Amino acid sequence: MMHNLVLSKLGHTWILDLDGTVLKHNGYLIDGKDTLFPQAKDFIDSIPEKDMIIFLTSRKEEFRSITEEFLKEQEIRCDHIVFDVPYGERILINDRKPSGLQTAYSINPDRDKWEKINVIEDDNR
Repeated sequence: MMHNLVLSKLGHTWILDLDGTVLKHNGYLIDGKDTLFPQAKDFIDSIPEKDMIIFLTSRKEEFRSITEEFLKEQEIRCDHIVFDVPYGERILINDRKPSGLQTAYSINPDRDKWEKINVIEDDNR
């Protein structure tokens, strides 16, 4: 499946789940090591430097050092990681700008299947 995101040229905040989205779900527990989805790496590498990247994970805080070390080894840019996030739904609530600009989007790919995200910056937003 292809997702098209038409965004403004403003800076963006990308909030991504780790396990099952960017990394194989529970690979660090099942395989004893993490596995990065190559398409996820390509996508993250395409995110402009002016944008912020925040990872969410249900991993326990005790796995912070191995997680951060793995991301560093794989050259995955990350501004923040939030550990111990509940397993349930993640709800993002954000205002709409007076211009009508939507300020929140959600993409829900199937677990362990990276879906193509086509980002288009629109000068008119």
